Amino acid sequence: MADVMELICYPIKGCAGTSMSDALLTPAGLAHDRSFMVIGEDGVYRTQRRHPRLALIRPAVSADGTRLTLDSADRTGRYGTVRLAVTTSAPRRDVDLFGAAFQGIDQGDDAAAWLSEVLGTPSRLVRVPPEHDRVADGLTPGPSGYADSSAVHLLSRASLTLLNQRMAERGAPPVSMNRFRPNIVVDSRDGHGPDSDGGWAAVPHAEDRVRRITIGGAELGYAKLAVRCAVTLVEQEVGARRGREPLRTLADYRRAASGGVVFGAKFSVIRPGKLSVGDEVVVQQWGDAEL
Repeated sequence: MADVMELICYPIKGCAGTSMSDALLTPAGLAHDRSFMVIGEDGVYRTQRRHPRLALIRPAVSADGTRLTLDSADRTGRYGTVRLAVTTSAPRRDVDLFGAAFQGIDQGDDAAAWLSEVLGTPSRLVRVPPEHDRVADGLTPGPSGYADSSAVHLLSRASLTLLNQRMAERGAPPVSMNRFRPNIVVDSRDGHGPDSDGGWAAVPHAEDRVRRITIGGAELGYAKLAVRCAVTLVEQEVGARRGREPLRTLADYRRAASGGVVFGAKFSVIRPGKLSVGDEVVVQQWGDAEL
């Protein structure tokens, strides 16, 4: 069997995550996850691929979603903190996410000025509008906010352990889980493989074969493998790229048949509910890995 070891929400796409002991899983993922996004003046989303300093921005959103605090992990401390009243009534503006056109609610000039100073380039902050109707594709399609694709990203500690072992063999230092920015981190509590009662294998990449799982009162359906990009090269604590790892090592053994390097799996929400660290993860259905 497997348990939830970590729950992480990323209120602003591309910015630092917040660890939680409990979280509400909504139809579009963890409550408030990727519900905000930083954009340029042209409306195109900002990503750590081009703006690694996003990792230094630490957002905190109130439980009811009406207040947002932005702080920076920059060691100089020169940026301070900005506190915002979240608006859902401001005019919509066009935004571009992976070339697809959506709408965003601009969160005002104070947020824009603060973000522009931290990132060193004109930027604005938008929120997903209530009428947002994006549906991410995959084996199990489902609603999604401003996430790269499906609503929930799940990764096992066993997968990261294998990666770090392979990196050590080539003399590379280990990477931490936050390089991959998962929402749910799981770990096996025993060494049993897939069986009739839904147990997990204590082996790497078991999440590749999961097709339907229940956690607490919620249920998730597998959508696709998580294709990795240059964001994994960013050391999250310093907001800067660090060499070619882990992509170089992943490319040796985690190339998908459809192309790209994959690590972890994306899920859609079938049944919302409450999640807690320590919850048992029960696999209801297994399938063949798409790798």
